[in-house]
This record gives sequence, C-alpha cells and structure tokens, in this order.
Amino acid sequence: MTILVYAAVAVSVLIFVAATVTRTVLYARSPIHLRWELYPVPHERPDRAAHGGSYFEESEWWRCPRRRRLRGELAVMVPEILFLDALRKFNRALWYRSFPFHFGLYLGAGAGFGLLVTAAVGRLAGTAWLAGPVERLLTGVVAVAGWSGLSLAVLGAVALLHRRLTDAALRAYTTAGDVCNLLFFAAALGVLGAGYVLRPAGSPDAWSLAAGLLSWDTSVEVPPLLATGIVTTSALLAYIPLTHMSHFIGKYFTYHAVRWDDAPMGEGGKVSAAMAEYLTFRPTWAAGHIRGDGTPTWAEVASRNPAREARR
Repeated sequence: MTILVYAAVAVSVLIFVAATVTRTVLYARSPIHLRWELYPVPHERPDRAAHGGSYFEESEWWRCPRRRRLRGELAVMVPEILFLDALRKFNRALWYRSFPFHFGLYLGAGAGFGLLVTAAVGRLAGTAWLAGPVERLLTGVVAVAGWSGLSLAVLGAVALLHRRLTDAALRAYTTAGDVCNLLFFAAALGVLGAGYVLRPAGSPDAWSLAAGLLSWDTSVEVPPLLATGIVTTSALLAYIPLTHMSHFIGKYFTYHAVRWDDAPMGEGGKVSAAMAEYLTFRPTWAAGHIRGDGTPTWAEVASRNPAREARR
C-alpha cells in the first residue's frame, strides 16, 4: 500500500509538471492573437493608466522609448489571481462560490509545498532545528492552511456544482465534463480529509508521510482510507493540466498577449514577420463570411468585402 501511495504521488507530480510545461510552450508558440486594445493598460505610466491613456498620445510615438511598469501589472494580476477580482466586481453571486474553491486550492497547494520543503530541510539538517517554537509555528501554519484550504475547496466545489445544476442561464453552458470535474474535486479532497481525520491511533501524521515520501521509507504504514484519498488526490493533480482547467496557465497569455499587448508592429521586426507569415495561411473555417475551403489565403480573405459580394 505504501509503495502505491508513494508511486502515485511521484507520477502525478511528474505528469503535472510535464503537462504544464507542454501547454505553456504550446500557448507561447501559438500565432499572435487578435489584440483587444482595451484600456487602461496597467504597464503604462500611472497618470496615463488613470484615464485609460497610452504611449500613442505622444507625438511620433514610434520614436519614443517604451517603458513598461511591472509594478502596475502586478497590481492588477495579484488581486485577479488570488481573489478573482474581476468576477467579484461583475458577478458577485458566482464569486461567492468560485472564490472559496480557488482560494482553497491555493491554500492547500501552499500547505503541501510547505510540508514537503520543511520535511526536506529536516532530512538534510536534522530535526533538531524544528524543536521548540519553530516547530509549533510551522505545524500551526501548515495545519491552518491545509485544513482551511481543504474545507474551502470542497465547499466551493459543491457550491459551484449546485449553481451549475440549478441556474438556468449557467446550465446552458454546463457539460457533463464540468459536472464530473467538480465531483472529482469534492470526492478526492473529501476522502483525503476524512482519511486523515479517521486514521487509527498511531498512524503517521502529515510530517511523517512527507518525510517518508522524500526518503521512500516503506516502513511507514498508510491506513487504507487515507491511502485512497492520497492516490485519488494525486490523480486529480495529474488530471488538471490535461483539461480546460489548465486556464491557470492561459490566464497569463490572455492578459499579456491579448489584453495588454500594445507593442508596435515594427518593434524588433518580430511582429511584422509573424503577421506576414500568418497572411499566407489557408483557413478552413466553415463560416459563410470566411469561405475558408483551404484555397484562399488569409490575405485574400481579409481583402474581401462579404457585404458587397452578397449584393452581387
């Protein structure tokens, strides 16, 4: 049983990392997206960003040096990633369900990472440094983050599932995959929590499990219910980047490569060269106004006037 648990965790982490890197490279190599040109752009100067201005306000802007403010972007991205700020502003009812779910996952991931790091340092430096106040502090922080994250994620998953099944507007966009994903989260995390709470006396705690995993200590006996929870949660971890739930990767590109991309066409020649290549592609879209049967190039499609052709 212990070997199975260790193997499940190790394989799931490898799949998660490999799938995340693969999808990131795929997004990075994708053709340039149509720019939204929505302002304000947070990497602009504060006085411009305040009223939605841009460096295009400058005379001969193409000659002016461009200065991007990372602090301005972080001021938007951090609240959006951690607190789903846009959802809170524009769909508060859904935010009450989605925020606990996502924030719970963040807390749980942070607790798990902290647990492994502490166990690794303990293996290298010895457990003496954990004695006393340091041990109590670390144990308390990890326990609070872990249990809070587990509880919030399960409650959020159930709340989102209820919303998808009962809200008529949202139900129209709900697929069987959406329902299965939320059930997967609720079941895997629920079994994990139940397995830890109900483990028999004398069973290893979280610290012992983490240390045993890092050293591949097969003498650690994992109770069946807890082992089931760990294996199921590991499978969930590997599953996430293989599905549309990998939007945590795509969010970076959505903001930086679509909403906030205001680089001029001639900058470095990269954008101009890429656009020239894209215009040679031969689309196969079925839409009537595109008429993309794989014969005309994008340049030919873009130069057409569908309205004028329809009047002929």
